[in-house]
Amino acid sequence: MKVMNVDTPSVLINLDRMEKNIAEMQRFCDEHNYQFRPHIKTHKIPEIAHMQLAAGAIGITCQKIGEAEVMAAGGIKDILIYYNILGESKLERLARLAHRANISVAVDSETTLKGIGEMAGTAGCRLGVFIDCDTGIHRTGVNSPADALKLAQLVMQYPNLEFKGLSTFPLTPSSGPWFEEAQQVFEAAHVAIPMVSAGSSRGPQYAQDIPQVTALCAGTYVFYDWSSVETGLVDVERCAASVVATVVSRPTATTATIDAGSKTLSSDFGYMKNGDGYGHILDFPQARIFSLSEEHGQVDFSQCDRVPEVGERVFVLPNHVCAMINLHDVVYGVRGDEVEVIWEVGARGKVR
Repeated sequence: MKVMNVDTPSVLINLDRMEKNIAEMQRFCDEHNYQFRPHIKTHKIPEIAHMQLAAGAIGITCQKIGEAEVMAAGGIKDILIYYNILGESKLERLARLAHRANISVAVDSETTLKGIGEMAGTAGCRLGVFIDCDTGIHRTGVNSPADALKLAQLVMQYPNLEFKGLSTFPLTPSSGPWFEEAQQVFEAAHVAIPMVSAGSSRGPQYAQDIPQVTALCAGTYVFYDWSSVETGLVDVERCAASVVATVVSRPTATTATIDAGSKTLSSDFGYMKNGDGYGHILDFPQARIFSLSEEHGQVDFSQCDRVPEVGERVFVLPNHVCAMINLHDVVYGVRGDEVEVIWEVGARGKVR
């Protein structure tokens, strides 16, 4: 099928760019001796996860059990669920999952650890445990290296759990002093830290200055997005995912409406946190998507040389590719002007 025949709005994946992104991140990790565990929350597609593993990743990272269930069903055998898992229902699912794959989890409280430890003992499964560390973002994680040590020592009291190391997400410059102190605290207590895992697509920039980091996880890098460009992470030629949309109306001489709204592009600004516009139109870089309703995107073309006609197609880089992918059932992998593969977004909507 030709790209021009793909119905709109749809997600297009530039396979050449995606493959280059996968290879370059893996090459960076190999050259710096980092174990790499890509985060699949960006693409949510088992086939792409297998491509990352084939490139050299040691396993994958998921955010939720639902994602991990899809990936395990797709043949992925080494999975870190980087989330506090609480409640009987989730623990039962985690137990079933741990009998199918090599599963690790992240914890930042005794409450979370107790539930996982008791479940593992009762279900007769083994789990790896990372201590989630708050190194500056204040979203999740233990507050101090001393708290991390206390929790690690508690992990070791559960025979069905294995202390895998410390982790943080995202990695920032402030993570360095935190992990330096943690190294000293753990050494004083004669407790080894098997691994220090740190994440985010910008993380590799900081990791080289933090010698304690031994493993990386990143997600957005597989596609990148407009917020990656706007914040200086990459240039636009590295972005592999776009939305093809059709102009469906011309309300004024300088505006047009496309068939991609908040249910297609998402209204998330990604790394920018806030921004001026809901995506970047590749062929009309001066255009501004100034408003989204559910199924319509309103675009100001007043700064462009021309305004596209009704029926014309445009290609939009989303602000936040992770949020955008989760809105779609399928994506189209393209090479040149041909559709080479159609992938189901197997883990879309898996928020539990």
